[in-house]
Amino acid sequence: MKRTVVIIGPGYPLRGGLATFDQRLAREFIAEGYACPIYSFSLQYPDFLFPGTTQYSTDPPPEGLTILSRINSINPFNWWAVGEELRRLRPEVIVVRYWLPLMGPALGTILRRVRKNHYTKIIAITDNVIPHEKRPGDTPFTRYFLKACDGFITMSEKVMADLRTFQPVKPAHQVAHPLYDNFGAPIAQSTARQALRDKGVAIEDNARVLLFFGFIRKYKGLDIVLEAMADPRIGDLGIKLLVAGEFYEDAAPYHELIARLGIGERLLLRTDFIPDGEVRDYLCAADAVIQPYRNATQSGVTPLAYHFEKPMIVSNVGGLPALVPHEKVGLVAEPEPKAMADAILRFFVLGGSYFLPALQSEKEKYSWNRLVETILSLAK
Repeated sequence: MKRTVVIIGPGYPLRGGLATFDQRLAREFIAEGYACPIYSFSLQYPDFLFPGTTQYSTDPPPEGLTILSRINSINPFNWWAVGEELRRLRPEVIVVRYWLPLMGPALGTILRRVRKNHYTKIIAITDNVIPHEKRPGDTPFTRYFLKACDGFITMSEKVMADLRTFQPVKPAHQVAHPLYDNFGAPIAQSTARQALRDKGVAIEDNARVLLFFGFIRKYKGLDIVLEAMADPRIGDLGIKLLVAGEFYEDAAPYHELIARLGIGERLLLRTDFIPDGEVRDYLCAADAVIQPYRNATQSGVTPLAYHFEKPMIVSNVGGLPALVPHEKVGLVAEPEPKAMADAILRFFVLGGSYFLPALQSEKEKYSWNRLVETILSLAK
């Protein structure tokens, strides 16, 4: 009988980076000989708490994975039932994602039921411990969840430091966020740009293009790079900003800012959800990826850029500078418009090929096997 590892976290038909990560991690466990079902959510967020248009993917279901939509994040009776189911299943290890204090009561209660089998080890991948956007209840919900776990994985020094303010003793290891290698191999920039033109994105073959990718929230600093794009030096070089991602807050202030700055002609806007089948086109079409975040732990966009060997321009905040060595795989700048504009101009002076050797060597650190080995060693 195969040994079993259970992943608790979002999975298909839920969409987004967490689901993509969980499904890729499950495939790695399966490749290493484990049974690895994903216990996902029948209700992840009530609709009134979800900031996007829909929580569900329109892509076909991933092949070869067992994804069970079991957990209702707001129903305590469900938490008890799922905990009992997992207690009886007796997996060797449960790997549980923690990204939002709202999930603390549900996940903490489920894990407390599981622990009653005195067998299963519980390892949490803590994407965030202290959230980007604070709400009442964050601290007690997080404390409740963390007490139910045996060990922790973080993917940045910032999250490790935050974790240690809550859990100074329990074992924890920091592992680099693995590469998202499940979107296919890189393709030629001209091919990717033609694919985007076919989807209605007016991107020219000879354009200089920066990519802002992923959902749009205040902490991600889209407004900072919009103001940077108003720099006359950027206009003189004909640089374009491709914004690809869904608004998770009111879009009106951004459109007002674009109009006030008069930069509409410098922008290519695709502000809806980008399905998995189109991710490669956007990454490969760009010259560089820009992450002008106001604060950051780690970012799922960074391993995407590494996989497609795209240089990055990132803010000097949180875990980003450690992930993007300055003037090796990209550029690090302060999160304000002038510094970002200077970094953009510096990138195009150096050219994308300048960064390619370091990108190719640095990406070797970001393996799924290393993450699996670390999880299993913590469980032991």
